[in-house]
Amino acid sequence: MSNTTSTNTLPIATLIASFGPDLEFAKEMASMTSYRTGGKAKYYISVRSSGEITRAVKAAEQLGIPHFILGGGTNLLVSDDGFDGVIIKVDVMGMTLETSDTVRCGAGEQLMALVDFATEHGLSGLEFAAGIWGTVGGAIYGNAGAFGGEIGPITRRLTLVDDKGVVCTVDPDYCRFGYRDSHLKTTHEVVVDALFGLTPGDRATISGKVKEILAARDGKHPVDGMSAGCFFKNIPDPKEKFGKLPAGRLLEEIGAKGMSVGGAKVFDKHANIIVNTGTATSKEIRQLADILKEKVKARFGIELQEEVIQLGRF
Repeated sequence: MSNTTSTNTLPIATLIASFGPDLEFAKEMASMTSYRTGGKAKYYISVRSSGEITRAVKAAEQLGIPHFILGGGTNLLVSDDGFDGVIIKVDVMGMTLETSDTVRCGAGEQLMALVDFATEHGLSGLEFAAGIWGTVGGAIYGNAGAFGGEIGPITRRLTLVDDKGVVCTVDPDYCRFGYRDSHLKTTHEVVVDALFGLTPGDRATISGKVKEILAARDGKHPVDGMSAGCFFKNIPDPKEKFGKLPAGRLLEEIGAKGMSVGGAKVFDKHANIIVNTGTATSKEIRQLADILKEKVKARFGIELQEEVIQLGRF
């Protein structure tokens, strides 16, 4: 999408003047993702308000190159060749109790921080998200969930910036939340902040549930490992608990645990998690994922769909 002519229409000096120290060149994306792999991004901009998001989106449009909205980088696999565009890192912060049962949260806040905030205020509804990596904006974008809960149903209002830099406020119906999906993946709008509707409850009971879920996660997820959580989406099946057939069950049956390609390896406690053992490249992680997909397709006739987002050329 990029070309020299369009890039030159917006001098680099203009970008520097506009974003100053929040603009970086040739950003090492391995430092920005939980996988710790990937090449460099041509431009990288940290934004902290809807106005800055608007300027960044418009700058990318003027440059004539693509942009990608980055949250926590915990569900992302960046190509070893990097990204020939603008990474817009959303760092909009802040959490406030707007009413007795609603919380407004900036998209750049960690989802676990929101869980803690709700727990401290005796508000139930976010317990399912305990231990989920990433930011609130990223959670909304992918309708993050676990243990039968999802972020979509508790979302009440959102502030967005569209791909032209226009700020708007929308109801959750606009997002068309689905399983690990939302309409925002199609529109590429940026989440600025969101209002969540929660249920007042007993703080000790809520805290106990959060601890219970964290303990359950600790037994199945790498604590210090470099991964992006579950690599594949579960498969819709009304006969299964929570209406989903776990992809991990299929992967376990084909003997996925322990399989490896280079420095990429399937976690020995969860067959749907691929970890970087320390030397993996994004290409190796992708190759291992492809092998797993092929084996599941051959055995069960099911085409696994990635939950992890890919960025760049593979």
